[in-house]
Amino acid sequence: MHDEPDPFAATYAQARTKFLHAAAGLVLESHVEPRPGLEGETLAMDVARLGADDAPSLLIVSSGCHGVEGYCGSGLQVALMRDAALRARAVDAGVALLFVHAMNPWGFSHGRRVTYENVDLNRNFVDFGHPLPPNPGYDELAAALLPPRWPPTPETEAPIGRYAAAHGPRALQAAVSAGQHDHPDGLFYGGRAPTWANTTTRAVLRQHAGRCARLAWIDVHSGLGESGVGERILASRADDAPGLARAKAWWGHVTSMFDGSSTSANLSGNAFEAVYDECPQAEYTGIGLEYGTHPIDTVVAALRADHWLARLGDAAPAAQREAVRRAMREAFFTDTPAWKAAVLAQGREAAEQAIDGLAGRG
Repeated sequence: MHDEPDPFAATYAQARTKFLHAAAGLVLESHVEPRPGLEGETLAMDVARLGADDAPSLLIVSSGCHGVEGYCGSGLQVALMRDAALRARAVDAGVALLFVHAMNPWGFSHGRRVTYENVDLNRNFVDFGHPLPPNPGYDELAAALLPPRWPPTPETEAPIGRYAAAHGPRALQAAVSAGQHDHPDGLFYGGRAPTWANTTTRAVLRQHAGRCARLAWIDVHSGLGESGVGERILASRADDAPGLARAKAWWGHVTSMFDGSSTSANLSGNAFEAVYDECPQAEYTGIGLEYGTHPIDTVVAALRADHWLARLGDAAPAAQREAVRRAMREAFFTDTPAWKAAVLAQGREAAEQAIDGLAGRG
């Protein structure tokens, strides 16, 4: 694996090309996004499978749920698909592999975390037939988080500081990032209906995981935590005690957004909710593999600037637009040999552990 060309890419189009080349010999399908990319390129959620359709055990490795985070996850997927030893390990264990590339291809191409509709895909998997969860903390902070001018002034930042002083930093993080459904152009917006990426992900799960007895899912993310450290965050429901026990047995130290041990706030509308709807027959075990990049204040500032720019559009000076887009990429992808090597090493380990767990060796 280490003798191969760099699996990481500089653009979505380049990442897709590398993924498709690495998938040679696998069963491949492409679900085309109805909108074009930043450079007019075709966008797609590409899916590559190794293993029989009726394999009893399936490991999914996905990237790009949060668009721009695909730079990290795509590189890991390409490296894993190129890894003959890992593929042989899966075949020997009777475990099928499914690589889902660019769950949110529009966000990946445009360098944004959200979908075309400004929806955070990992807040979009809620039951839209019931009242949507409120977020009064975000309601209180909405105007301060996205002020009319950027960068913000001390006066516009003051409400955020007061909220943190009154409620604490974890409560502030939850208010900002847990998800909200009442500010369509705001941060971490969960939407009012399922997005294309939501319905397509569900279709992929039904097709590829609708018959397996055992299902594992590693969803690759970046932007939270210590630089280069891949936090293994439980990706199952709070009341799924067997799933938690298996995750800890397979992957060792697994954090949870439910008990405060994770760098993530307790989110609503997580993508893993789709497994319970679409694959009820499967014994499910999952994690979000979250790679740290920069301090959280730096990452949130990049997100706020990105949303400010989306509101303003082309009225912003070209130099400022470019600076905001560059900051977004850097907030979610550290383009250094050491950081990329850490991503690959930890990702391979997590995939090996999942294969062994599915095979009953974990």
